[in-house]
Amino acid sequence: MAERTITSANAVYMLSISNLFDSPQQLQGFSADDIFTTEPLASAEAIMGLDGRLSAGFVFVPTTQSIMLQADSLSNDIFDQWWLAQQIAKDMYFANAVIVLTSIGKKWTMTKGVLSSFPPLPDAAKTLRPRRFSIIWESGTPANI
Repeated sequence: MAERTITSANAVYMLSISNLFDSPQQLQGFSADDIFTTEPLASAEAIMGLDGRLSAGFVFVPTTQSIMLQADSLSNDIFDQWWLAQQIAKDMYFANAVIVLTSIGKKWTMTKGVLSSFPPLPDAAKTLRPRRFSIIWESGTPANI
């Protein structure tokens, strides 16, 4: 079995936004400490009855993902244009993405995402801080590469 590393340095994130960036755009200029994070999913709804009996059911849940870009990343323009287009249209623009983590031989196909959190400018301290954008995805499907 070939040895693998767990580096994020070779991660590839391709994002397309319907009616804005129909051709996938490669995100670049990620934060040094964080590239992206996803929140854990809770795919069950459970309730305990008064008699102590647990009832549960399957539920669909979205995936919330945060993407952190350095203040000087050219990819910030993609999110700025996405936000601005939605403000002008007063409507949502949906995204799709493919995320490849070469180091572990996996890719994820993310579908029907909406921009849910948008920092309008970087925080300023001694140096400009990374911007954290959030996308809520309808689904994310893993596959081996």
